[in-house]
Amino acid sequence: MNSKSEEIIKRIQASIVPWKDNIVNKRMFGGNCFLYKGKMCVGETKERLMVRVISEKMNDILAIPYVTPMDFTGKPMKEFIFVSEKGFDTEEKLQQWVELGIEHAILKSNT
Repeated sequence: MNSKSEEIIKRIQASIVPWKDNIVNKRMFGGNCFLYKGKMCVGETKERLMVRVISEKMNDILAIPYVTPMDFTGKPMKEFIFVSEKGFDTEEKLQQWVELGIEHAILKSNT
């Protein structure tokens, strides 16, 4: 893992502090993922964020600059996005992505 990826992971760890009692860090998707009550919500791979988004918000989120569908195999994964570095270049932006991923995990754990 390179130092840039390590820095992103440290930033994510700082932004998930309010939920830390329910968060587990796990290697997935070729990177580090953070799971809220067992549900993947946010992570880092290849200097990008991976974020889970509730399906109702996907179209609006995909219209945001620096956001693309998450696809490892050439086929987009349902309710997953990548956010390139410029899309989370401030702590406020990163916090918004983390909260979006936490929202997905909370809603999915309640269903």
